Amino acid sequence: MTTIGFDTEKYLKEQSAYILDRVDNSEKLYLEFGGKLIGDKHAKRVLPGFDEDAKMKLLATLKDKSEIIICVYAGDIERNKIRGDYGITYDHDVLRLIDEYRAYGIPVNSVLITRYQEQPNVNIFMSKLERSGVKVHTHRTIEGYPTNVEAIIGENGFAKNTYIETTKPLVVVTAPGAGSGKLATCLNQLYHEYARGNEASYAKFETFPVWNLPLKHPINIAYEAATVDLKDVNMLDNYHFEAYGEVAVNYNRDTEMFPVIKRIIEKISGKASVYQSPTDMGVNRIKSGITDDKAVVEASKQEIIRRSFSVENDYKKGTADEESMRHMQLMLEEMNLKKEDRKPVLIAREYAEKVQKKLDDSNLQAVMAIELPNGEVITGRTTSLMDASAAAIVNSLKSLAHISDQIDLLAPMILETIQNLKKDELQSKVATLSANELLIALAISAVTNPTASLAYQQIGKLKDAQAHSTVILNTENEQTIKMLGIDITNDPIYPTDNLYYN
Repeated sequence: MTTIGFDTEKYLKEQSAYILDRVDNSEKLYLEFGGKLIGDKHAKRVLPGFDEDAKMKLLATLKDKSEIIICVYAGDIERNKIRGDYGITYDHDVLRLIDEYRAYGIPVNSVLITRYQEQPNVNIFMSKLERSGVKVHTHRTIEGYPTNVEAIIGENGFAKNTYIETTKPLVVVTAPGAGSGKLATCLNQLYHEYARGNEASYAKFETFPVWNLPLKHPINIAYEAATVDLKDVNMLDNYHFEAYGEVAVNYNRDTEMFPVIKRIIEKISGKASVYQSPTDMGVNRIKSGITDDKAVVEASKQEIIRRSFSVENDYKKGTADEESMRHMQLMLEEMNLKKEDRKPVLIAREYAEKVQKKLDDSNLQAVMAIELPNGEVITGRTTSLMDASAAAIVNSLKSLAHISDQIDLLAPMILETIQNLKKDELQSKVATLSANELLIALAISAVTNPTASLAYQQIGKLKDAQAHSTVILNTENEQTIKMLGIDITNDPIYPTDNLYYN
């Protein structure tokens, strides 16, 4: 069982109070949200007990005062950048986010396309939004941003970019991911507010790194591991120490940018900034919610290991560089961690070797091991009937339902019919059942088969399980496993030489 180490309610109470204080002391507050506003799965993993939608629920309590601007970098749309935790492109994620925010009753003011350059795919996306009744704005690249303050404030800077009309005292600026231009959007809005004679201010809703935890605390190292592709590095906030004599942790981009941001805000407002450090700009009460540091430390170490697998896989797929690989390896060594410290890893690899020897086959055996929330580890391997993901899931459901391994949950005739459909009618070269297909077959069988029904009722118990595969999963299996709430890692090895199906 996972040990709870975080009190979401206590955290929300403190975080809300600090945000309200910022709102009450400003006619209009532009609040940049660092990290995911909704579905923050990283925070959930490193803070056992954290509600992944906590930030959204907090904002929902302020919905009468709030509206949202969603930023998305044009280049991310044009190159179809994928949001890893959901397996969808950034443009699709914007649509998902709009639906989510509306469901919470918080109005979406508009979508802002940043660093827009007339990209064809971006134009199509903009048309889709506009025809769906969503307001769309575009901002061009500002030459000299962010270091040339005079150019930024000049006529070819913020002045030439759109001012987004807002009506609420709290304007939340969020995005599908990092590098979307949230900060530039907030500063652009401040410029236009003051040009119109309006008072406005800026703050940042922070989650990680946690400023009042030690620099090398595993939770902060886990954040660095999560942003290794962005080259983020945690560091001490010297500005904060000089101003207050208090040690605070921040990261390189915010620390390096602070003098420039402070100067831009002062130039825009015509008065001294209230912020003496980058830490000052953030609202981060995460530490107040930690109830069991030991549990948080262990969870963070496991996240670092997970991220190391993720970077290796990205490198294999060509989306990560060697520098990220080296940085990740250094973090593992710094924390005295190895990949085998993740429980399912060694079990999956050992079982794969055992099967390989038994079959006297030189080919790599695809195996998945799932560590259930109760600590039991269940394995499954690819056969002619189903792939390793499907096998591990069905074996896990049997174990949870206390069903003998000798009992078939699904009639072989049903499985063969599905295989024939894939192979003969759908012309698929991969006839083995995937995890998704297995679950659909189980759901149908559960209607008439009491044993299948008993196994089907256990699906919810797979949530928060830990799994490892000895091969790279295809996109369909990976997303099915994630939707079940299982945290998955895999070795950076393709199961076959077939480039398309890999």
